[in-house]
Amino acid sequence: MLSRLSPLFPYLRRYWRSFLLGGLALIVYNTAKAMVPLLVGGAIDDMQHGLSVLKVEHHALRLLAVAVVSGIALYLTRQIIIGASREIEFDLRNDLFSHLEAQPPEFFQRHRTGDIMARSTNDLNAVRQLLGPAIMYSANTVVFTALALPFMLRISPRLTLFAFLPLPFASVLVQYFGARIHNRFERIQAMFSDISAQAEENFSGARLIRAFAQEEAQIAAFETSNREYIRRSLMLARLMAMLWPTLEFVLGISLMITLLVGGREVVLHHISVGDYTSYSVYMVQLTWPMIAIGWVVNLVQRGAASVVRIDSLMQEKPSIDDSAAEPSLKNAPIAGTVEFRDLNFSYVTGAPVLHGVSLEIPAGSSLAIVGPTGSGKTTLVSLIPRLYDAAPGAVLIDGRPIAEYPLHTLRSAIGFVPQETFLFSTTIADNIAFGDTETTARSHESIVDAARTAHIATEISEFPAGFDTIVGERGLTLSGGQKQRTAIARALLREPAILILDDALASVDTYTEEQILSGLRAVMQNRTTILIAHRVSTARNADRIAVLVDGRIAELGTHDELLARGGYYTDLFEKQSLDEEILTAQ
Repeated sequence: MLSRLSPLFPYLRRYWRSFLLGGLALIVYNTAKAMVPLLVGGAIDDMQHGLSVLKVEHHALRLLAVAVVSGIALYLTRQIIIGASREIEFDLRNDLFSHLEAQPPEFFQRHRTGDIMARSTNDLNAVRQLLGPAIMYSANTVVFTALALPFMLRISPRLTLFAFLPLPFASVLVQYFGARIHNRFERIQAMFSDISAQAEENFSGARLIRAFAQEEAQIAAFETSNREYIRRSLMLARLMAMLWPTLEFVLGISLMITLLVGGREVVLHHISVGDYTSYSVYMVQLTWPMIAIGWVVNLVQRGAASVVRIDSLMQEKPSIDDSAAEPSLKNAPIAGTVEFRDLNFSYVTGAPVLHGVSLEIPAGSSLAIVGPTGSGKTTLVSLIPRLYDAAPGAVLIDGRPIAEYPLHTLRSAIGFVPQETFLFSTTIADNIAFGDTETTARSHESIVDAARTAHIATEISEFPAGFDTIVGERGLTLSGGQKQRTAIARALLREPAILILDDALASVDTYTEEQILSGLRAVMQNRTTILIAHRVSTARNADRIAVLVDGRIAELGTHDELLARGGYYTDLFEKQSLDEEILTAQ
């Protein structure tokens, strides 16, 4: 068990003072609680020698004083220990989020979003309950038993022996049920992850599901998964339903023995009525802590299973990091020369994608990359900001291997517009300003200027709320072309040394494309620009054009040079020219 909980030890050490103070308050609480039976028993024995109002008031005030101390100590115990568990949950959630943010794209290809969300919410909650209520109630049980046992032995060792005889059976029950609770909860959490992933995919793909009239099929599939989750949860509930009554039965036997043996001891005058009363109150007070063991076992087993699931994510070290970075380059300016040297690349699970790519893009120049689908264009440009890692020395910026640049320095110098545009569920202005290191210093006019260059400002101004329009989940309120142009504005606002447009004009018409390119020409001056394009109209004005076929550079040159060669680029130009003539004729 301790080995499974070892990932929590650093957090427990961080808050050891809180747990120490909470432990002291817990001892005070249980000490006061342990005094109650003695006061009650003493009051009963005292009143047997004569009753008076003064005696009743005296004993009542003593019990009241103990109750006040007990109540204050219990409040402090819960406030400090439960508060510490919340602080640890806060730290653990931040650490998990930071760890996930550092992971490369291939990590999220292996792990479903719903599974990650389940571990970041449901499992973290189980860990918090392990560190808060489970620790507090188990410590309560141990401390109170340790304090009460000497008093119970002083009253009657014989009665204590008989009363505690059934308790080892409770320990056996806890061990027996605990292992099974752990296994079943692990299966429940795994199923919860599946359901979360299924729900997330359905919500994200809601428009596609409706377009293909698959609502009923998806509802049925979700219901099947949900029934399995309920089935597993009911199995755990049945297990817990067996544990609690069984523990109560064992404790009931202890109380029955206390009545029979204790009553006989009173009849034989071995103990007084007050002692018997004190002993009975101790047994009643021990009932809840003993029953709570079953609940604590449930929390511990749930928490242990969740710790393992969270730690499995935390143990996955980012494959792309700053281990080879030069500290001296932390704030180094980047001019923007990009070079590929005999670059070969393949994904972890897949065939080689790029073969012997050698290419230099001088700082301030522009390069367009064209080629058939699947030729490796997106992969090639994704290696520049190290979204994926190439072999050491295969990709260089300003003559240095990119691994020598700290990731923040490298990526801050790059404006990247990916093929699949992603917008956050916030305002258009916030989406454009996203990623800008000087966001707080940027005026609204800077955002408008970037939108104007991307040829989206006029359309945004026509929205009722203008730039304060909420774009909705994943930008659903915008068209595909509007989302792409918003993403272009987001990249331009950063004023990057290297601008990468990965087929960023695919969703706009040729007229809008020309307007955007016209605005970009001024921006592209003195800035390294790489455009992936499927249309010749996008690529033709670049300083050079690279044709990528099957992961290799098949052609390289200017628009006119490539047309003169009569290769792939010429065929692409002629085909698109013919398509435009046909459309014009219609």
